[in-house]
Amino acid sequence: MESGLFRFIGAIGRTLGLASILGSFALFLQFALGGLVLSRGGYIEGDIKISGYSKKQDTFARISGYCEQNDICSPYVTVYESLVYSAWLRLPHHVDKKSRKMFVEEAMDLVVLGPLRLGLVGLPGANASKGAAIVMRTVRNTVDTGRTYACRIHQPSIDIFEAFDELFLMKRGAQEIYIGALGLHSYQLIKYFESIPGVSKIKDGYNPATWMLEVTISAQGNAVWG
Repeated sequence: MESGLFRFIGAIGRTLGLASILGSFALFLQFALGGLVLSRGGYIEGDIKISGYSKKQDTFARISGYCEQNDICSPYVTVYESLVYSAWLRLPHHVDKKSRKMFVEEAMDLVVLGPLRLGLVGLPGANASKGAAIVMRTVRNTVDTGRTYACRIHQPSIDIFEAFDELFLMKRGAQEIYIGALGLHSYQLIKYFESIPGVSKIKDGYNPATWMLEVTISAQGNAVWG
């Protein structure tokens, strides 16, 4: 698993969707990538390599970011104030006040938070589907700067699913089912699954994300992937 996964993670400027028949596998994989397994009472065996080099968590933490699904933000401060507070906590002491604010402004521009600058965190806004679309647009902005993005996905819409460049799909035991490009309109993914004897064809207009999970947990899927 590790060689295939980290080969794709190392691709510059790509978005990778992490999915599994049981969501806990993809979640644990995120913990491993973010260096959070030990803090949650778990352990890792084997090696994690990035571009052929062993991952050093201290170095990796300085060049990467990990966003949890449930973060803790105060509902009594603005979006801008939250980012400034985070910058003061996370940036090294030698970074001066002017530079900290510059980083905050750059981050806000990158993830399109300008219009929400003075809004209080947690106020009702866009609905879930619209909010997810906004998130994926900001992810694409980030990726277009040459960064790599890995995200755990759960029951995404067609538009959200096909916003990813690559997919890593796991079965029980965190074993690979599919790892590779999605292709335009999920063409590569669909081509792979439909080439397997016994796998039912996808219906026109059907969500590829839903279909791939259905065929992998079906009787035919169990016969192929175990």
